[in-house]
Amino acid sequence: MKKNTHPKYYSTAKIACACGNVIEAGSTVPEMKVEICSSCHPFYTGKKKLLDVTGRVDRFKKMAEKATEKKTAVSKKKARVRKPKAETKKVVSKKKKK
Repeated sequence: MKKNTHPKYYSTAKIACACGNVIEAGSTVPEMKVEICSSCHPFYTGKKKLLDVTGRVDRFKKMAEKATEKKTAVSKKKARVRKPKAETKKVVSKKKKK
């Protein structure tokens, strides 16, 4: 077997969260920085926390509102009774042969 194929294992690796929580766990990396952990994650805490930096949620809501407006406008148009158009005669030009 080859020697030194596995990375070094740190049994007391520190995982630091953006909220300030520090967790010690075993890893092949001595220190890690994460954005969210179990103490600040909304699923575990029951708190809603919205991280919308670029405004994507607002853009999506506006787009959804426009789509529902279009659907209602189309359904109103279909609900109206339309008068049948007058039939137009097709004029076919015939070329005269010489």
